[in-house]
Amino acid sequence: MTENLFSDNLKLTPISDIGEQGLINLLTQNIRFHQQSTLLGAGDDAALIQLPEGEQLVVSTDSVVEGVHFDISYTPLKHLGYKSVVLAISDILAMNATPRQLVVALAISAKYTVEAMEELYRGILAACEQYEVDLVGGDVTASSAGLMINLTALGSAPAAKLVKRSGAQVGDLVCVSGDLGGAFMGLNLLEREKRIFRESPEIQPDFGDNDYLLQRQLRPEARKDLLDIFTNLNLQPTSMIDVSDGLGKDLERLCQASGVGAKLYEDKLPLDPKTLSLALEFSIDPTLCVLSGGEDFELLFTVPQTAFDKVKSHPDISIVGHITDASEGLYLISKTGTAMELKDRMYVQ
Repeated sequence: MTENLFSDNLKLTPISDIGEQGLINLLTQNIRFHQQSTLLGAGDDAALIQLPEGEQLVVSTDSVVEGVHFDISYTPLKHLGYKSVVLAISDILAMNATPRQLVVALAISAKYTVEAMEELYRGILAACEQYEVDLVGGDVTASSAGLMINLTALGSAPAAKLVKRSGAQVGDLVCVSGDLGGAFMGLNLLEREKRIFRESPEIQPDFGDNDYLLQRQLRPEARKDLLDIFTNLNLQPTSMIDVSDGLGKDLERLCQASGVGAKLYEDKLPLDPKTLSLALEFSIDPTLCVLSGGEDFELLFTVPQTAFDKVKSHPDISIVGHITDASEGLYLISKTGTAMELKDRMYVQ
């Protein structure tokens, strides 16, 4: 596991040696813009953004806190920076909007060096390149303990294209992109190896052939491609949310916002074979991984039944249920056909 962030032979620089402004200048010197709407970025009192004509601004903010959202003992800083950007822009994508700009604020404790923050920013800038998002500003301040990353993401879309949580209608199909539960099992694998390492430091971590699950946890990807898929299918979701806290909790949020109920079908839940295999090895209910795992950053959305033919055979979309009247509640239909309240399957019994 990660004991030192860098080689013992590397000269490490306390942040106090260059100061907060010096660190900001260092971290932002290689920023490259991708968006025509970015008029002015880091280096002034505020950024200047010109909205594309006819589009509305979409804004979301998230915080990532050491000891709460990540464990630095097994989280590479470059991956952490990348994942933080994914976390932020996933909320923009969930509105069917295009992510365009990002503001990052850091609170850093004295245990972190200049080189550590450069590594974090390599991940942040790599994600900005991947998703063509402009880093336009931020802040750096001291923290009494650990590291906190606050990200504000900006995006835009034509008003007619925007999708809220509140648009689901009775009879709509419940769909999800990709597969679910992988990030949760990646976390369980990391936690297991951390426990073994603490008890026996001479034993090297053994992750088997589970690179996919580790990537889902440490360096996930946002589903920006879904916007193109919707366009190509001429598909406008009626509601949408990103799956950051597990399918069960996020479906509950969507249904509450829309004033509806839903039925999910256990045999339709998308599980990667690696997720299923490791869950069984760990004696964890695979369905629990999907419903409660979180951090998959897939998109959960609803479409009218008339769109069935458009989504039924798409390789990256699964129809997992349908919307019901609010009076019918939230239910999971098991593989044996038994209906049970969704909340009863979202927690370890």
